[in-house]
Amino acid sequence: MRGRKPKPTVLKIREGNPGKRAINHDEPNAPSSIPSCPDFLDEVAQDEWFRISEILNEMGLLSSADRAALAAYCTVYSRWVHAEEQVKKFGTIVKSPEKGFPMKSPYLTVADQAMETMRKFLVEFGLTPSSRSRLRVEAKKSAEDEFDTFVGAG
Repeated sequence: MRGRKPKPTVLKIREGNPGKRAINHDEPNAPSSIPSCPDFLDEVAQDEWFRISEILNEMGLLSSADRAALAAYCTVYSRWVHAEEQVKKFGTIVKSPEKGFPMKSPYLTVADQAMETMRKFLVEFGLTPSSRSRLRVEAKKSAEDEFDTFVGAG
């Protein structure tokens, strides 16, 4: 399979289908829900799970099928938090174990790699300012709008 990976239909529709490419109306729809948090996630990852799953659910971008991707994101998030704590503790430059020369902290490398992986997941879920700016969401109707529609005044 070559080229860019196809964008999910829900994201194409929310972006207004700027490329005017055909929309796959036969794409399987996973039930919209917050999946259960996996037991193997550590405390930091679980906290992020509950925080981000609420946001994704409110945006209408989360389904039960997203459990593994969300767990992977939360695992990487936790790794990033732990690495950043170590960078804060030991600094960005440490002494090499053998000769004591200054070197980049291995924790900084872990933090940087985790941050890059997190960014990729955030884009997939539409959670960066850039990816979110391409989404179009229907305005929520107020109770008055629904009543006007019901009585034929809207």
